[in-house]
Amino acid sequence: MFFEYLQNYLTILIFLFVAIGVGIAFIVVNFLCAPSKPDAEKLSAYECGFEPFGDSRMKFDVRFYLVSILFIIFDLEVAFLFPWAITLGQIGSLGFWSMMIFLGTLTVGFIYEWRKGALDWE
Repeated sequence: MFFEYLQNYLTILIFLFVAIGVGIAFIVVNFLCAPSKPDAEKLSAYECGFEPFGDSRMKFDVRFYLVSILFIIFDLEVAFLFPWAITLGQIGSLGFWSMMIFLGTLTVGFIYEWRKGALDWE
């Protein structure tokens, strides 16, 4: 019985081992074949062709984080809307109202972002 169970997952295990092997092979080949001649110019910090100015640990404006949250909101919405729209006839009113609650939650998040000024760029 255990071997029948493993036989169902044999394809996945083979794929996993091949993917890990290919990944390790690419890393090893790159390490062996890539030229490595570091000099002062290659090791210097690069920032658009200019010498770096300012501290790299400076604080970011909160709008960058708000835009990332906004992207996640719309990404989730699209990812869940397509399968929901396809199966809407089969899931009934419970599926419809659960999606309306989900969209309402996303709308509240969008309104929050709008009020915080994530969409207003100077």
